[in-house]
Amino acid sequence: MMAVNESAEYNSPRNGRNDSCSANSENLDRSLDATPLKPTIAVFGLGYVGCVTAACFASLGFRVVGVDVDARKVRAVQEGKSPFYEPGLEPLLAEHLSTGLLTATLSTADALQEADYAFLCVGTPSAANGNLNVDQLRKVASEIAGHLNGRTKPLTVVVRSTIFPGTCDEIVSPALHSKADVVANPEFLREGSAVRDFMEPSVVVIGSNNRAAAERIAALYEGLPGQMSIVGLRTAELVKYTFNTFHALKIAFANEIGTLSAFLGLDGTEVMETLCLDTKLNISPAYMKPGFAFGGSCLPKDLRALNYRARRLDLDLPLLRSVLPSNEAHIERAFNRVMETGCRKIGIYGLAFKPNTDDLRESPSVALIERLIGKGCDVKIYDPHICLDAIYGSNRAFLLSSLPHIGRCMEDGLPRLLGWAELVVVTQKPKAEMRQTLMQSPAPVIDLVTFDDVGVPLMQAV
Repeated sequence: MMAVNESAEYNSPRNGRNDSCSANSENLDRSLDATPLKPTIAVFGLGYVGCVTAACFASLGFRVVGVDVDARKVRAVQEGKSPFYEPGLEPLLAEHLSTGLLTATLSTADALQEADYAFLCVGTPSAANGNLNVDQLRKVASEIAGHLNGRTKPLTVVVRSTIFPGTCDEIVSPALHSKADVVANPEFLREGSAVRDFMEPSVVVIGSNNRAAAERIAALYEGLPGQMSIVGLRTAELVKYTFNTFHALKIAFANEIGTLSAFLGLDGTEVMETLCLDTKLNISPAYMKPGFAFGGSCLPKDLRALNYRARRLDLDLPLLRSVLPSNEAHIERAFNRVMETGCRKIGIYGLAFKPNTDDLRESPSVALIERLIGKGCDVKIYDPHICLDAIYGSNRAFLLSSLPHIGRCMEDGLPRLLGWAELVVVTQKPKAEMRQTLMQSPAPVIDLVTFDDVGVPLMQAV
């Protein structure tokens, strides 16, 4: 659209280049001139992320100026060539260089002159210990700040670089001296399909402390498929790591299952393809919310069995081996959180391993209560589905071996528990009526079912 606007203005009578325009042409000129111009975007860093971002925004009709300190990269873009190989990128660069929607420069001042948005796509290389080097990010933010004095046109700075949570608040904003709104817009571009990933995203994530700034960036992606997710600034920073870590986790899991399958004479691909058929629990949002630890009669038992068989085969499967210790560490974190309060009269809501069951086998609540009693805490428990007289068999045996004096701990009503406790710990999701009662608790509540933004169980009324 901007290219058409430019062409219409160039040939308009006002420029003295087409005095014989027909009435229809004049009407078309007026119509095009009335069309609002799209914002101008400056993209800092013409590496993999920056070059793809610049070319794709140009293809959406934005005027884009690419900026880099590397003259070779700038010259390549100016010549319509990609500084690296990526399918579909070079034709985009050549096309939008010719339309005038895309240019490249070494000059920060030139890039910012008309810019409404500055996308930071500079590298954040990691050290051997995993720590990030954000020197380039700090430098480009400081350089941008130096060109904002006396500027009347607002600028929104958008960080596309992969950064730790807090980097925008602690590095970028201070370097800008609060002269521009800061937004995080992490990229999810895969090498070999980056252009398609940009133009056909499954999700676009935008985070800011300023909702209006986030919505301005969201508007740049209008018309693209996929979901728009506007979140907090630090959440957006962490999301990129969460996505990539989950991808790595999936690959490692599939490889370990494939390895075990091969040693058992099975087809690992067939096993994993069968797993993927279940889109209710396996390939779905199920189990994907932070909460308390897992338990029950199946998950711990089956993990132990799988790891035992792997050991018998002399297989080292470190990912599968780490799951149970990770679960135990989660219970230990909950225990430490309770002990940090200094309260000694602890009320527990939930004894079974999950809601709507009376199965106590390997319940994380039982494991937590064992630790609390072992530290001398006085513990009372309420679970709406637990009646001790009705518990029998292996369920009863597990409970009595873990908590021999459980009979003294059980309460028959939630109000009595709340009236007695100095602190209430919720270990399973309550139903609506129970939730309302818990919200009236005179004692503080630690809700292990939900977590705050730093992953620590949050003391709150649920």
